[in-house]
Amino acid sequence: MSPVLPPVAPDVTAELVGALSPRLRKRLDAGVAKLAGRPVVVDGDTVHIAVDDDTDLELHAPGGVVTSADAIRCGCLLAPDCLHRAAVASAAPVADAAETTADTAPTAPSPDPEPTAPADSATPDQHSAAHTLHTAAAAVLDAGTDGAGAVLQAELLRAAHTARLAGLPRAAASAVAVVTGLRAARGADPSYRLTDLVTALRAVLGAAHRLPHATGPELAALRGSVRQPYTPDGSLRLYGLFSEPVLTAAGYAGAVTWTADAEGRLYTVSDVAPGGSGRAVGAAERAVRIGDTALSHRELSRAGLAVSGATVSPTGRLGAGKGVRAVRASGVAWDGEPLDRLWSVPAAEQAVRALSDDRHDLLFLDVTLLGTVREAAGDCLLADCGGLTVRLAAAHDHPALPYRDNLRLLSAAPGTRLRVVARLSPAPHARALLLATAHPTDPKARVDLGFDRLQHADLPTGAATPPSAPAPASNEPPLHLLRRRVHQTASGGRRVLAFPGDSAFDSRRLQRLGLATAGDLLDELHAAAADRDRDAFGRLVPADVDRFARAWLGAAHYTAEVDRALCAAAWGAEPGAI
Repeated sequence: MSPVLPPVAPDVTAELVGALSPRLRKRLDAGVAKLAGRPVVVDGDTVHIAVDDDTDLELHAPGGVVTSADAIRCGCLLAPDCLHRAAVASAAPVADAAETTADTAPTAPSPDPEPTAPADSATPDQHSAAHTLHTAAAAVLDAGTDGAGAVLQAELLRAAHTARLAGLPRAAASAVAVVTGLRAARGADPSYRLTDLVTALRAVLGAAHRLPHATGPELAALRGSVRQPYTPDGSLRLYGLFSEPVLTAAGYAGAVTWTADAEGRLYTVSDVAPGGSGRAVGAAERAVRIGDTALSHRELSRAGLAVSGATVSPTGRLGAGKGVRAVRASGVAWDGEPLDRLWSVPAAEQAVRALSDDRHDLLFLDVTLLGTVREAAGDCLLADCGGLTVRLAAAHDHPALPYRDNLRLLSAAPGTRLRVVARLSPAPHARALLLATAHPTDPKARVDLGFDRLQHADLPTGAATPPSAPAPASNEPPLHLLRRRVHQTASGGRRVLAFPGDSAFDSRRLQRLGLATAGDLLDELHAAAADRDRDAFGRLVPADVDRFARAWLGAAHYTAEVDRALCAAAWGAEPGAI
């Protein structure tokens, strides 16, 4: 997946791949790899690619997104049904309809464009779309990242488009996230995370499995909405908290600024559009798109905002409709009212809220830096938070963003007390992604770690880098015996569990330690992977992909729920709090 190319709508990719002959489909992955090294020239809304000395490709992307097959043109003799058009669509990021329309919002609630349906049952079209999604996602799971090439990705994108037309935008978005993860994995993108791919696959298969049986609120949640509804919220007096850059694997970049009102409710102002790391780095200086304000995101994060005629989404996002008015107002320090109350909530209560609430997953913590701890993904800060040892990791690893450098510099100041904002990172231990912090030597100032760069002069006098240590031993239950099989399947496909071997030892260990359900799920997962019958001539018949997908989904759902419970317990929450 090339971040230089503009995002392409899912139905466009599906259409172009579907038009290929069987012979060209077999060559599609090679065609995608060939395009990866070709020069790209951007000229306004048009992107030019020189396939070879005699063939040029053009992608026309008004608004930054390719929305029709006709917008991709090729000069070769086989066009329009040529390999090049399908290959470039398969190499480009997948456009997300929710993000391409995210910069503006209506001034009043507007109905979603999806078909209306009774609240107590799914429509026939939604049943059919769910079946199509399940079939396509199960095929991807069966193949794993190595085997899920451009053809399987296109089938999943086609299923996503069908689901969106049937009024299932949430499942469609999860399917697009799976394709984005597959492309990142196959392209060795450093932003790829196997856990994100597992989460997206679980969401797609889970929605397809539950939708035919869901009713009421569960069905509404499974359907989702094409775009977030914005409702009037009168006048708001907001206080800036911090800004963070946005840089996604799908080719979107920008900034989100977080604010709070006098009651401690959080609101966001965002500017996200197609783009790469350059747009993310410069987004802090872009003007906030609300009313007539001339504030930049950096300025708003330290000032305030008075809004009249405000419209707000269910997740706290401020709309930018024509009826909204906003002017600059004074801000307050983190230790002043009303922002101080955000840090007065116990960490355990904040963690439970972050695990249970879709509005936000932020944590407001007072910590004392202890040093560093070595993890597989790199060093992270160790900090004491009211007697609880917390690991603070970098929020993004892209080298253009200063998160990692700032974290490394903070590790040179053990003993420093800081007020920080972090995002919960679900794990069996207390772990969070560090987003913003009070200045190490000026408590009234603050540092947005994704935009601002700390210097050695900002550290307390006498600071020295402590030696890093391996991560402390964990006493968590051995759920990894099941979790690693769930992750291995997403990466390597069904075949990695179908190899001859004895899984009974792991299963017995899980059962012996009180995780009998985990042991049963592991047994079923291996059994479903190895279930291959032969016909009358002794030939292997196709595997039961549906059985394997159900077994994997059960194991993935179980590990996710247990992980949530372990995460809450690690932050000190009472049993049963989530």
